[in-house]
Amino acid sequence: MTSISLYLLTGIVLFVLGAVYLAIHPKLMGKIMAVNIAGSGVFLVFIAAANRVSNEMPDPVPHAMVLTGIVVAVSATAVALAFVSKIATNNESDRSADNGQQH
Repeated sequence: MTSISLYLLTGIVLFVLGAVYLAIHPKLMGKIMAVNIAGSGVFLVFIAAANRVSNEMPDPVPHAMVLTGIVVAVSATAVALAFVSKIATNNESDRSADNGQQH
């Protein structure tokens, strides 16, 4: 097994694990982690696809796309975590308001 096929196989496995976990996990934090794992799998597949012929230089375009994708993934994760934090804060304030009311 060559290193390219190892990258390709690992990327596919990571993507499938992330997609399955995203589909079955009920919590938002788990879903964010699953998207990040699936994205890492896509990055590995792109890196493996960059080296089409083993004796030639790899194509730099997929590498540039992966670098850009990493920046976008980190930014999207930060926004998603901010949303989850806000949702959790709102849920806690709703619960405390409901506990203080007399029915």
